[in-house]
Amino acid sequence: MPIGPILKSSAPPAPSLHFSLLSFIGAVVAIGATGWLSHVSGAPWLMASFGASCVLAFGLPESPLAQPRSLIGGHLVSTLVGLLVLHTLGNAWWAGALAVGLALVAMQQTRTLHAPAGGNPLVVLAASAPFSFLLTPVLAGSIVIVAVAWCLNNARSRGSYPKYWL
Repeated sequence: MPIGPILKSSAPPAPSLHFSLLSFIGAVVAIGATGWLSHVSGAPWLMASFGASCVLAFGLPESPLAQPRSLIGGHLVSTLVGLLVLHTLGNAWWAGALAVGLALVAMQQTRTLHAPAGGNPLVVLAASAPFSFLLTPVLAGSIVIVAVAWCLNNARSRGSYPKYWL
């Protein structure tokens, strides 16, 4: 068997530099806004999984995982699962494993699958987060990301984002 076909890349082509630069701007604005809002309000608006959400919202805005239903809903559902596990079972290693598995199933069944949100139960358990964590940073921060994605992606290509809301 010739080695050429084995080494040939089947990865999709890189996006245009213009698309990448606009993706950069979207991520900077979204994370910058949540960071700034955290600073001025004294309440958390930012969490690590939002960085990965920006990769989807600005780098792959047509993906089902980048749509508002999945981005906001996935963060809410998975965080709620993490909070319920934390406040009923504690934060043992096995509770983290159970919480991530339950969050995956809950996102699948609610049609809110958002890969970055899969880490939220671990964040909740590690931080021993209160139920208010669901509102800020989770809901507030994910709404900021969707709002910036709506503005930027529609500036990039009118009517392109979102593909659906609910």
